[in-house]
Amino acid sequence: MDNYVRIFDTTLRDGEQSPGATMTSVEKLEVARALARLGVDIIEAGFPAASPDDLAAVKRIAVEVGQPGRAEGSLPVRPPIICGLARANKNDIDKAWEAVQPAARPRIHTFLATSEIHMRYKLKMDREQVVERAHDMVQYARSLCADVEFSPEDAGRSDPEFLYLVLGEVIKAGATTLNIPDTVGYTTPEEFGALIAGILQHTPGVENVVISVHCHDDLGLATANTLAGIRAGARQAEVTVNGIGERAGNTSLEEVVMALHTRRPAFNLATGIDTAQIMRTSKMVSNYTGIVVQPNKAIVGANAFAHEAGIHQDGMLKHQQTYEIMRPETVGVTHSRLVLGKHSGRHAFKTRLTEMGVVLDEAELDKAFGRFKDLADKKKLITDADLEALVADEFYQPREIYALDGLQVACGTMGMPTATVRLRGPDGQLHTVAGIGTGPVDAAYKAVDQIIQAPATLLEFAVHAVTEGIDALGEVTVRIQGRTPQRAVDAQKELEQARTYGGHGADTDIIVASVKAYLAAVNKMLVATGTFGTDGERTAEVGVTARAN
Repeated sequence: MDNYVRIFDTTLRDGEQSPGATMTSVEKLEVARALARLGVDIIEAGFPAASPDDLAAVKRIAVEVGQPGRAEGSLPVRPPIICGLARANKNDIDKAWEAVQPAARPRIHTFLATSEIHMRYKLKMDREQVVERAHDMVQYARSLCADVEFSPEDAGRSDPEFLYLVLGEVIKAGATTLNIPDTVGYTTPEEFGALIAGILQHTPGVENVVISVHCHDDLGLATANTLAGIRAGARQAEVTVNGIGERAGNTSLEEVVMALHTRRPAFNLATGIDTAQIMRTSKMVSNYTGIVVQPNKAIVGANAFAHEAGIHQDGMLKHQQTYEIMRPETVGVTHSRLVLGKHSGRHAFKTRLTEMGVVLDEAELDKAFGRFKDLADKKKLITDADLEALVADEFYQPREIYALDGLQVACGTMGMPTATVRLRGPDGQLHTVAGIGTGPVDAAYKAVDQIIQAPATLLEFAVHAVTEGIDALGEVTVRIQGRTPQRAVDAQKELEQARTYGGHGADTDIIVASVKAYLAAVNKMLVATGTFGTDGERTAEVGVTARAN
């Protein structure tokens, strides 16, 4: 039992299954690069059997992030393990292997339920059949790949004695990592810690594998359960950035990493995470998924290092550690400071972006610098937060099938709110429509719907300022669903569910930012539903796709 905890990030697989968190393949690749820079040990890049697009996205990550020597873009020379999820059947395992095989360090992760309720009602299999299937599919996966992870789904509600039997058999079949999931977030820390301790004590051959933990947050105990499992001897933690995931979400990467970092004397354990990259990665995932981080979220929330109460402020002024157990700089939170201005040149701009871990080619740099100069004319102080928002808005968006070319609004207490929107379509032509609504945003969205003819229901809308001041950049995130929603099959529950899409936009004009965010979400919907192919051409509507939980 070593003192190193491997961080297995499943943001691109389990995390993406949050309602509205669907990401494009380009966004997934950018997140994978950020995770590699962050220092995660394993990236679960997706569920390749879900669809050809998912398989292609995982394969692209395996090639571009999972290869050694890819130091460009600030990626580490030693790449992370690239993992693909597969149900316990040969078709899924074959597709997972096809997707991850190009990586220098590929892994196949297969799972099969072991709780009585899942075996009886979902699998319709008895215990003997489950043991046989688990053994045979792990053995098959191992014939393809030297690194195989097995998860007994719903282990938190499984009979421990049966778990020992199943796990012993998959070890014999060649499993190298045993992941113990609390799939429905049912256990308490005492129970989950005892479960891990029992597995380590009673499973034959367990000394030859790594024990992993994968907890969900249905009772708000995911991080506590994960830490209990680690304390009991698990040496891999399965997490997501910002704790996103189905239902109440997964264990939060930043919480587990910073708990081990801040309480190192208590745990005597280490990770390979570059903690200074946490906030930047959190922001990227939030922008791509359209899921806003709650202000009081631990580590990465806006209020995590804010102090308003007088007694707290007094203590902070006397000594920082009176009310802060970690320095904000440790997780990449920097105080707003002037780093660039309207007189700054291209070289200074490029240097600051490089220091922030953002590497652009010459064409991208020219485009970003133009945006920066426009912003500097409107905003006196340009901070790191402004630069991050600018880069995210310029480059971290889905491919623009429809792009905003012009916007003008009229609103107030006199007359009807009206918005005139000009969009550049996939054919390069400009389309201009005026819309009337209950407010400027509603009017603009109605105009967009008239142009694109793919109306959507707005489920969530949020706007906030990137930094302080009346001239701050405004960031808007939205979540939409098509009026005839595309449905996806959950690989574990085998049920269809409607898909939603998130979008993000940033601008000093919040109405412009709102339209950018809505267009980003609509563009995702058009690609995902097959209305437009990867090159912008119209295609036939696609059918149902499968997804994992």
